[in-house]
Amino acid sequence: LGNDDWVLRASDIDIDQRGGLGSGRNVRLDFKGIPILYAPFISFPVGNERKSGFLYPNFGTSSSSGAQLSVPWYWNIAPNYDATFVPTWYSRRGAKLDTEFRWLEPFAQGQLDAEYLPDDRRFGDARSLVTFVNRSDFTERLRLDIDAANASDEQWFEDFGLGPEGTSISFLNRSANLLYLGREWFASLRAQNFQTIDETILGEDRPYTVLPQLAVSARLPDRPFGLTLGLDAELANFQRNDGITGLRLDVAPEVRMPLRSAGLYLEPAASWRYTGYRLDDTPLGQDDSPSRSAPIFSVDAGLTLERFGGSRGQRLHTLEPRVQYLYVPFRNQDDLPVFDTGLADLNLVQLFRTNRYVGADRLSDANQVSVGLTSRLIDAATGRQFIAATVGQAYYFRTPRVSLPGETLDDTEYSDIIAEVEMTAYRDWHLRMGVQWDPGETRSEKGEVRVRYQPKYDSVVNLGYRFRRGDLEQVEGSVAWPVHRNWSLYARMVYELDEEKTIDQLAGLEYRSCCWRLRAVTRRYVRNRAGDVDSSFMLQLELNGLSSVGVSADAFLERSIRGYSAQPAEMLDIP
Repeated sequence: LGNDDWVLRASDIDIDQRGGLGSGRNVRLDFKGIPILYAPFISFPVGNERKSGFLYPNFGTSSSSGAQLSVPWYWNIAPNYDATFVPTWYSRRGAKLDTEFRWLEPFAQGQLDAEYLPDDRRFGDARSLVTFVNRSDFTERLRLDIDAANASDEQWFEDFGLGPEGTSISFLNRSANLLYLGREWFASLRAQNFQTIDETILGEDRPYTVLPQLAVSARLPDRPFGLTLGLDAELANFQRNDGITGLRLDVAPEVRMPLRSAGLYLEPAASWRYTGYRLDDTPLGQDDSPSRSAPIFSVDAGLTLERFGGSRGQRLHTLEPRVQYLYVPFRNQDDLPVFDTGLADLNLVQLFRTNRYVGADRLSDANQVSVGLTSRLIDAATGRQFIAATVGQAYYFRTPRVSLPGETLDDTEYSDIIAEVEMTAYRDWHLRMGVQWDPGETRSEKGEVRVRYQPKYDSVVNLGYRFRRGDLEQVEGSVAWPVHRNWSLYARMVYELDEEKTIDQLAGLEYRSCCWRLRAVTRRYVRNRAGDVDSSFMLQLELNGLSSVGVSADAFLERSIRGYSAQPAEMLDIP
């Protein structure tokens, strides 16, 4: 269109319209009159079809790895198979090869990723990361899911990961799960273990290998007298080099009677939970076949009250109280092992569950009432929710006595208060707040506040605050904003208040014209638990109609800046 900011020059260009391919010899790419790329020969597709060949090189730098240069090569194996090979050279580490292989069949789809450094000069050894994900649908109801990963060392995610997020990775999952999904029931056969990449974790604190685990779950509604019958059953074998190992059988049949009318529901339920073990490597004198069984009784009731308001009755205001009574008698479980059980995080959903533990090794005793109240303001015409606020608490007629090893029980008559508010009263604004309040100590145990202003897909401002007593207190801010015609600004900062230091920060600037875009992003972040800091720089030049040169920053910015998108939603390939 008369703009020659970038020009592709060649001594000879051939176009094969029938074959859908083009080729050029002695090709030079000029940007603003400056040659930036030369190739003695290139081939390219004519149209939108994929073609094997080299992609544009990527450039970047970081303080830990030095300057880096990548030259990706794409292999279009078949319409449903492809692979990408990315050889990369780091000035401080040496050569690295990344391989991505993808497949899509009528019965299977998945991806294999492998990264390998034969000799990391900075680390002093060969290093690698392999991940494999596959889903196979043998029939409409029978499916196999495989998810596996293996890393050569703990520092991999610090050196090549996502920044501070990589410092929290201690275990890598490896699992295969065969599922059968019936209409009212499902069954699964699973094998799972974990790679412990943090070698400082003691053997007795590492996850168990589960091989195998057979689980069955069924829900049969509309039985005689309006009953719903249910069953959850599991048989699992837990193995580990240290500590107690063995089999665990967990069975929980239940019956419910859901009673519903306009705006009201009442659901009494009764179940019996049995958990039994066949253990190996138990200490001398300890029972190698302990068990526990107990009934569970609950009554759950709720009400929805509605009122229309506004000048023309266009606002719907709801009031939704909920009450649940739960009774589980005490059973001494101190002789039971702990294979995969932990204390659940207290939240509004957990307040109304029948067990405060996740896992079958502990069943909490209970004689309590949980109450909750939700209020919503809704646009009656569109169904859009403007405000939703919920508060809940549990009251104990008897203080729970069941505990995990090392757990401290609170002698209290009530749980912490949980409250959440979500507001989108103004179209471009979104507010979310949550708090866990200890009424006995009159202090908050954890809380979160997030505010987002987003008038457009590429214009967003975020502010956030997170707090967890004794663990963290952080403030976070991020922005992606067009500041003047062709210019856009990007920034993010995460600041640790208790340690008084910044753990992640980035700044970026972009210039966009009709036919090209230049973006520069710099980042400084804490890269490991020791508090070491890394700095990186990315430069991306994108030529409309051709490709991009440099490290792709779009995905990185979308991860870093909540709500930001590099392109409008209607342009994204969203299933």
